[in-house]
Amino acid sequence: MREVAAVGFGMHPWGKFEDKSVTELCRHAVEASLQDAGVQWRDVEAVAAASSRFSGGKGWGLNGNDVVEDMGSTGVPVYNLSAGCSAGANAFNIGYTLVASGAHDMVMVVGGEKMPKGFIQTSGVEEHTDPEFLRQRCIGMPGPAFWAVLCRRRMHEHGTTEEQMAKVAVKARKNGALNPNARYRKETNVEEVLKSALVVYPLHLFEICAVSDGAAAVVLCSAEKAKQLTTKPVWVGGSAVATARFDDGITRGIGGMVPPGITHHSEAKAAVAKAMSQAGVGPKDLSLVELQDNTVYYELAFPEEWGLCEPGQAEWLLEHDETTPTGKLPINPSGGFISFGEATTAQGLFQICELGWQLRGEAGARQVPNAKVGMSQTIGLGGNATAVVLKN
Repeated sequence: MREVAAVGFGMHPWGKFEDKSVTELCRHAVEASLQDAGVQWRDVEAVAAASSRFSGGKGWGLNGNDVVEDMGSTGVPVYNLSAGCSAGANAFNIGYTLVASGAHDMVMVVGGEKMPKGFIQTSGVEEHTDPEFLRQRCIGMPGPAFWAVLCRRRMHEHGTTEEQMAKVAVKARKNGALNPNARYRKETNVEEVLKSALVVYPLHLFEICAVSDGAAAVVLCSAEKAKQLTTKPVWVGGSAVATARFDDGITRGIGGMVPPGITHHSEAKAAVAKAMSQAGVGPKDLSLVELQDNTVYYELAFPEEWGLCEPGQAEWLLEHDETTPTGKLPINPSGGFISFGEATTAQGLFQICELGWQLRGEAGARQVPNAKVGMSQTIGLGGNATAVVLKN
């Protein structure tokens, strides 16, 4: 397998854009990534796209084809990927594989989404064999209620307080205020978070990500091409995809006792471990982490589940500002999902763009000092998960 470089990063800011189609959002991101890489659309040899679940174009998950027709029908192969919230980084994995295998020298990876209002409906049909449909219809547990149960479990096991969970949101919004691509760019405080509408105890409105519109794109190429384009390429150290295990803590019952070593998101733990192994790095080598914080719980739980810190230590790191951009373990310097909101299929790519800008020292006021290695992670419907490690 060949070395693969990420040489172009582009993003359309997250928000709600009633006057723009998802294809327009993607065009903005694609053109920005091409300009960043210093290449033209005609130089792209293949497209790997995260398929739009909720919006736009032809439907049928043909987001990549819509992008190609919009940018110019050059005859390139298109690979449309569907993996829920993991679709963006899943498409990245395909783009990485196409270059690493030698099949193509330059690949465009793109994802964009326009989200409907309200709770995300995980199933488009009333399918009684779909556990997600049954969870929402029979148990009455949409995403926020599920996350609240996880929070209550952590409060019971580690003594986590409502104030500590609120501080995660405060930190996220502080980082987001420094990011021109974030939807929410106003700082908040613990009192405001706890006074925001109670969605389902103990989670308040400011502690849950909104639904947003957005798009992001990344240009990948071979090492030979990268040397022609830039003197500071960002290298793909690892790119992994995984799915949940049969003994996952969620399938075993989040309300019951889970055996030691079994996590509530086994797919995330497996993807992270594989990506770090591919990259030849360990937890202490990571300069920053962009993780999927649909809610504040994940920023506390995931680092412990992946071995980035000891069980029960996440709150200590938070209280001592060690998860800020200048701390020992910077988490979501972008502002994360809390500041962006969720444009499902584009999420993994906005994280990768943030890693790229951080590693090139281009993140402005939210810059992690001397960033060398960054990791991103997503989880998606169907027990999908991804992790990506980038190096400079």
